Amino acid sequence: MTTGRTAGHGPLTGVRVVELAGIGPGPFAAMLLADLGADVVRVDRPGGTALSIDPAHDVTNRNKRSVIIDLKAPDGPARVLDLAARADVLIEGNRPGVAERLGVGPRECHARNPRLVYGRMTGWGQDGPLADRAGHDVSYIAVTGALGLIGAPDRPPPVPANLLGDYAGGSLYLVVGVLAALHHARGSGVGQVVDAAIVDGTAHLSAMIHGMLSAGGWQDRRGANLLDGGCPYYGTYETADGGYMAVGALEPRFYDRFTDLLGLADVRGARTDWTRWGELREAVAARFATRTRDEWTAVFEGTDACVAPVLSLREAPHHPHLAARGTFTEHGGITQPAPAPRFSATPTAVRTAPALPGAHTREVADDWDVPALAADLPERACARTTATTATTAVKDLPHRGD
Repeated sequence: MTTGRTAGHGPLTGVRVVELAGIGPGPFAAMLLADLGADVVRVDRPGGTALSIDPAHDVTNRNKRSVIIDLKAPDGPARVLDLAARADVLIEGNRPGVAERLGVGPRECHARNPRLVYGRMTGWGQDGPLADRAGHDVSYIAVTGALGLIGAPDRPPPVPANLLGDYAGGSLYLVVGVLAALHHARGSGVGQVVDAAIVDGTAHLSAMIHGMLSAGGWQDRRGANLLDGGCPYYGTYETADGGYMAVGALEPRFYDRFTDLLGLADVRGARTDWTRWGELREAVAARFATRTRDEWTAVFEGTDACVAPVLSLREAPHHPHLAARGTFTEHGGITQPAPAPRFSATPTAVRTAPALPGAHTREVADDWDVPALAADLPERACARTTATTATTAVKDLPHRGD
């Protein structure tokens, strides 16, 4: 690992990461590494990236530092390679071949730093018929079968924000790959390329369901299975005030407690009789419709019935359990999820607000011993922005433009 001054505390203290700015899963993966203590330097492009929010509110850039480098300028690639030479990890999310055309691909980086872990975040991957095509979360989870698992059978599958593909199938797999490759590099002195494709990660997430499908325990259609809304005691129900309750009473003893508290002991036998599931669903829905969400929350509070209220993003930080654990935190006036997971010996924290583009150029130049980075700082500082603009064409996103 690289030694020297680092950005904070956590199990990855001492690890240096270069992040080539993009959108979605790449920045989130870099945020996770930064949350874990790595010194993450984000290389922002002049003018920012498309689909960005005000940088002061972009929580995925917390715990990082930022420099601005124009990779299309004559000296741009050399500045990035100077950083790569001093880094342990580089993350980029361009379409296949773009980093190579810009002169900052794996070959150029490994020539300067053979131990470097070069993380590549794309939707379709580095090869295959669709590798050069544009796409977004919904495109990737659609072809993997994951989107087809969700929703009522008589309606189009609902879009689950971009959590399933971009972040679960993308960011988290990139981080796992980077950490595994770092472990290998520390022992062997040899870096490598990590090809993290959202389609691969999302497909991998469905491993258990593929096993159930093979064993005959899962039907290949929506709304007909234990975990896809087909089961009346694993799903959501509307309450009298338009709220919703989530039910997950799968095991017999949890189901019995659920039906007791709901006042439906007379239909308890429908649990294992799928021909009565329609009857059970109607009975459960009718009962939930008689009280408000808060009233039902009070009924099930402190029980093992596996029932919880469906909260909004603004409500979630105030849930008693999440508040007690500090699952959410406030920093710089922004309520946001706290770093996860937690460590007993190397605790993590939100140390800094989102890095504004170019705000740390001189600091990084000194810390990483890259004087050329700040050689023309006054001129480059003039290009610094406080709010990014959508200057990248949609056709360049994601994987993630050039």
